[in-house]
Parts: sequence; structure tokens; C-alpha cells
Amino acid sequence: MTSPDMPSRPLHDWSATELVAAYAARQLSPVEVTQAVLAHIERWEGKLHALYALDAEAALAQARASEARWLEGEPLVGPQGACLDGVPATLKENIATRGTPMPLGTAATELVPAAEDAPPAARLREAGAVLLAKTTMPDYGMLSSGLSSFHALTRNPWDLGKNPGGSSAGAAAAAAAGYGPLHVGTDIGGSVRLPAGWCGIFTLKPSLGRIPIKPPFAGRVAGPMTRTVADAAQLMAHLSRPDWRDGMSLPWQDNIPWLALGEQDMPPLRGLKLGLMMDAGWGLTVEPETAAAVQAAARAFEAAGASVEPLRGFSTRTMIDGLDAFWRMRSWLDISALPEARRNKVLPYIRAWVDRGASLTAAELYHGYSQMAALRDAAIAACEPFDYVLSPVSPGPAFPAEWASPINDPQRPFEHIAFTLPYNMSEQPAASINCGYTAAGLPIGLQIIGKRFDDLGVLRMASAWERMRGAQRPWPEVPG
Repeated sequence: MTSPDMPSRPLHDWSATELVAAYAARQLSPVEVTQAVLAHIERWEGKLHALYALDAEAALAQARASEARWLEGEPLVGPQGACLDGVPATLKENIATRGTPMPLGTAATELVPAAEDAPPAARLREAGAVLLAKTTMPDYGMLSSGLSSFHALTRNPWDLGKNPGGSSAGAAAAAAAGYGPLHVGTDIGGSVRLPAGWCGIFTLKPSLGRIPIKPPFAGRVAGPMTRTVADAAQLMAHLSRPDWRDGMSLPWQDNIPWLALGEQDMPPLRGLKLGLMMDAGWGLTVEPETAAAVQAAARAFEAAGASVEPLRGFSTRTMIDGLDAFWRMRSWLDISALPEARRNKVLPYIRAWVDRGASLTAAELYHGYSQMAALRDAAIAACEPFDYVLSPVSPGPAFPAEWASPINDPQRPFEHIAFTLPYNMSEQPAASINCGYTAAGLPIGLQIIGKRFDDLGVLRMASAWERMRGAQRPWPEVPG
């Protein structure tokens, strides 16, 4: 069915909010939308390699069940009227879905079907979303890259010679390429924000515990990855619902108005105090095109009435070296415990990184672990004078597809995460949203950071920027 007021774009380009409105008006069916998205995936996927465990028949069965609910006038509706019933979605492959093996991006994993849905998967099923597939990740999620020993190399749809980033590599590539509107990734040091920035989409790394996850770990969160802020808000309304299996999750708050992102809901920008951080204190220097785009965004907020003040980098080489040592030891213990044949299947880059774990002392390990708290305290103190903080997501744009990181050096693996890592340790919400393009047409990400638990405020700031930045370039098309 068609209507004069329906968007003229192909169905795979429609947002979740547009699809739900069309379902409610009986202008579209979840079945025809799912068929259209699956056909689009078939055209793209041989070049992009963003998916794992695609199950078209299961997706169509879910779409038919959703269609029946809509025809009966009984769609599944979540908190505050949020509705995802019949909307195509994907989940990063380290978010367990019942019956699907979880390789964790590495050929070293023994493939055993997952016994149950992890909390984000359970919430999407309860909402009636159409789960198309899982999305790819690098070995154990240890890289900001689409490089994996298990999956084919995931590429960036803006330029197939470039990397989508990671570790939520497939989710970001899928969102930018139009594999439906809703995608969920995970982040422990930048793993939703970095690929979002390099693929030109929106993401929110929520406050720690805002979205229940299994297994929980210090700094680890799940987050929505979408083309629009409004679609991410729809996901937040569902994903933030409680789940006892995450002992680190926040108490359920049913009074957060996730969907209140219209202009009438926006707090005035005039009077807000914003920090602008262009030097993180360590890591790679911000490249000129990235710096220009982020500074232009800051000036736009200033023109709208906010005050913008420089914020000096607050993290240090001591902090990052300590965390590097701690994570090397943690990963070395896991990988060294594998039988040799399986251990040798892990990417050589990662094996080279973890090897130093074998020689770390107990004192070095304890010192490294203590840097989590040091970085948390430094981030919270630095952000305290400001309502929000702006920064680049990464120092530069997407890098070669075959590389494991922007400098491809396993002995310097974290030089590109200086702007993202602190907010995992400090548990603060931080979003990535596109703020421009390089001369070569690659997206540039703006990071918006809020105080702990102010997830809605970060969404609202991102929504304000979404309005201010104006029309974006067309999304990438399938190469001819």
C-alpha cells in the first residue's frame, strides 16, 4: 500500500518511528518491510560482511506474527508508548540469543548454542522487533576494527577500502548500509562510539547499568546504534527495562521520558555551560579535518546561546598504561588457558598484545587495576564544572580495512581511544553523532558527554545537534 504522505525512500531506509506510524495507519506491513530489508541485505552483504547467523525464515515468521498483531489492533507497546513491533533489528554477536552459537568473533571459540537470551535480546523479543541476524565483531571484541579470525573482513559502506571500526563493527556498518533501522552493540572503551563515528550513525553509550547486560563487567555497556536519535530513544525505552541477571544494573526508572525529544521538550541551550576538549592528554593528535568539524559544532552550540570553554585533557599515560597491563593480563589468562590448536587461531595481533601478560608481576597487575578508579575520578572531576562536554570521538577518520587499529601496532593498541575510554571507567553517558565529512567523504563523529545518569540529557543534546546540523549526505548505496 502507498499513501501520498508516506516517505518516498526505499523501505530499508525508513526509520523505526516512520515504520511504526505506517503500521498503525495500515499503510505498510511488517512482512513487506522485512522482505525489502532482506532483499537489500542480499545486495550489500557480499561486499560488506556485516552479519552473522542471518535467518531469513525466522525473521519472516516474526514479521508475520507482528502483522497479525497489527491487524488485530493489538501491537506490543512498551513503556511510555514506545513501540518496536515489526521493526527489523540486529544484535551484536556477543549478546546471546537462545539457540545461536556465540563465537565472540574468533575462530578459537567452540560453537555451542546459547542457552538463553541475554537481557538486550530478551527485551527486543518482548517488544516484537524482527530479529534479522547477529552482527560481526573482532576476536573477543579486543579491536576497534572489523578484522576477525572467524568472520569475513567487515568493511565500511562509505568506502569499502576503509574499516568500520569496532568492536561493534557489523552493527555500525549495517546501520549505515540500511540493514533496517535498529541495531544494538556493546562498548567497554569506545566500541559503539568509534564505529558510529567512522560510519556516520548515532549511538549512545549509556551510563553503566542503565541497560542490563550479561555478563556485566566494569565499564561494559550495551547501546543503541541507529541513524536517528529518535530511533535510539525508542530502543532505550525498551532496553533499559530491568533484568535481575545484571547485578550491576541501575534501579528501574519508569519516569524517564525517553521519547520526549520534540522541540517543545528541549531544554534551552541558552545558559548551558559546555566544555570542549580537543586534546585528551595522551594518544594520537586530532587530525585537522576532524578538529575543524568538532570546533564548528561547538561554535553552533555557542551561537544557539550556550557558553563553550576549553577543557584540558585529564587522563594520563600512567592511567592508560596501567589499564593496558590489567587488560593484557586478563586476556592472557583467558587465551593461554586454551588448547594450543585453538590458541593459535586467535588473530596474531591480539596474541602479540596479550603475550606481555605472562611477565607481569602482581604489583603491576594491582597498579593497573587501580587506574580504573584513577581515571573515573579524573573524568568526573573534569566534567563537573560543565553541563555537557564536547570532543571528537576519535582523532581521525576511518583507516584501512585490513588494519587492526588506526596505527596497526599491537604494542600501542589504545592510542585512538583517548577520547572514549574515560567515560566507560567514569560510568558517564556519551553519544556519538555525525558532525561532518572529510574531503574524501568519510564521516566525522562528535562526542557529547553528560554527567552520570543523565542519559536523557545527552539524547536531548544530540537531538538538538541533529536539528542544527541540517541535511546530511545521502547514505551509501550498494556499489555497482
